[in-house]
Amino acid sequence: MKKIDIDDELYQYIASNTQSIGESASTILRRLLNLSDGNTVAETTNEHSEQETSTVEAVNDHATENTQQPEPEVEKTAPSKATSQAKGNVFNVLNKEELAMQKGVVGRFLFILAALYRSHKNEFVNVLDIKGRDRVYFATSKEALLESGSSMNPKNITDTEYWVMTNSNTTRKKMMLHEVALCLGYSSDDAEKIRDYL
Repeated sequence: MKKIDIDDELYQYIASNTQSIGESASTILRRLLNLSDGNTVAETTNEHSEQETSTVEAVNDHATENTQQPEPEVEKTAPSKATSQAKGNVFNVLNKEELAMQKGVVGRFLFILAALYRSHKNEFVNVLDIKGRDRVYFATSKEALLESGSSMNPKNITDTEYWVMTNSNTTRKKMMLHEVALCLGYSSDDAEKIRDYL
């Protein structure tokens, strides 16, 4: 098996198209490129093999072109792609393989929240309005969460100034993710998908 280097944006795209945990990058690319599953290699025609070769060469050429572009130009084009996409772009950021490697429910919970933050930095402040009957779920400091109740077990959402209460059962955490997704503008169906990642 040959190995190729790809940039982070391509990796995120491939990972975002994972359909099941543990699915290999080759399987994902074969599906996206409508290539055979690899078990029927003997049955593939020369024309199909040539098509695979040209596809791999085109991908390599594209990757080479991307690495030669100056960094600011790449940064200018990336946001325009994101803004042209509909809401729901957390699905392009959330890496299911990395999600599966997180430690326990709390690890996955924090990982999903961090992905939502990366996708919606400006709107993420809205999560501060999500509260329980007697508890505050989100705050901008550990102390603010501790003041709102005992046994909060506050955790920082990675690479953000936000903290979240983690001393709740899995059902409550799923409800919190669902509410976060809704307040960030996701449809009810997409919010359920995000919730089910937990």
